[in-house]
Amino acid sequence: MSTTNDECMRLVVVTDAWKPQVNGVVTTLGKTTDTIRSFGHEVLVINPSECKTIPCPTYPEIRLALRPGSYVKNRITDFQPTHIHIATEGPLGLAARRFCIKNKLAFTTSFHTQFPEYIKERFPIPLSISYFFFRRFHSKATRTMVGTPHQRKILQDRNFNNLALWTRGVDTQVFKPRDKEFLSYPRPIWAYVGRVAVEKNIEAFLSLSLPGTKVVIGDGPAAEELKQKYPNVKFEGYKFGEELASYVASSDVFVFPSLTDTFGVVMLEAMACGLPVAAFPVTGPRDVVRDGKTGILNENLEVAALEAIKLNPQDCINQALEYTWEQATRQFMNNLTLTKPT
Repeated sequence: MSTTNDECMRLVVVTDAWKPQVNGVVTTLGKTTDTIRSFGHEVLVINPSECKTIPCPTYPEIRLALRPGSYVKNRITDFQPTHIHIATEGPLGLAARRFCIKNKLAFTTSFHTQFPEYIKERFPIPLSISYFFFRRFHSKATRTMVGTPHQRKILQDRNFNNLALWTRGVDTQVFKPRDKEFLSYPRPIWAYVGRVAVEKNIEAFLSLSLPGTKVVIGDGPAAEELKQKYPNVKFEGYKFGEELASYVASSDVFVFPSLTDTFGVVMLEAMACGLPVAAFPVTGPRDVVRDGKTGILNENLEVAALEAIKLNPQDCINQALEYTWEQATRQFMNNLTLTKPT
């Protein structure tokens, strides 16, 4: 069953990642739920803000809900949803999954982050064990939504089932070409936007021998250590909205060093500002970047960056205009099915 604007939908979204966290998952869920509401539907977002929480081990700025079972049960029961989407595999997601299975309620899930690879960066846990947990988590969903065809292939090879594509969008009213004079650092300016954490492979960017200035927009658990290690890099901290867009638009190339992102909304935001992308040829960039036109994908990130700066900014803008949150949200809604796919 697909959902159209003519049907009244009451959607519950359960997520362990929500504001004030700053990441692609929060951006995607926020834009998607706002767009669904603009279509005239009702959305309840169950998130950690109303729960008793504890800090996530090794990542204290992320708060995890503590024993949220009763809270999730009551919120879902009171709302009486027509559709349930479980966005994350944390405590809230696990509680919602248990409730749905116990009460024979259909639900969809999404695979936003290659958490098995993230976990391996921090703890010596084999990928096979982590993927077993995540495969089991998603196995009961009527659909598990993924951002790109390459990510779908990775999960298919890991024996995940019922996979469906859900792309992303970009707000081109905010992210657009702007005055390059906003930043006065020596050029060219190479920008990174995202968490400053080991799983983002950020040192692959910071350690490059590039002319001009490297700028990091974001924060995270590795920030203080990296500021000491790379004193010539400009660490700007978190920026939002118009200010974030100004920082990005006044840069020259967007460098995306991650090896584990499943999409990378920030790449679309950079393109919308006229920045070509330099990245590794991995999941996320392989589907988002048009190699040789809107960015350069190369196993040598320095080569990618130096070649990307030669590309036409207008090609980047034109590609970003193809990605709208309305289009992405309609794809998400069409995946909210109540029956197993044929």
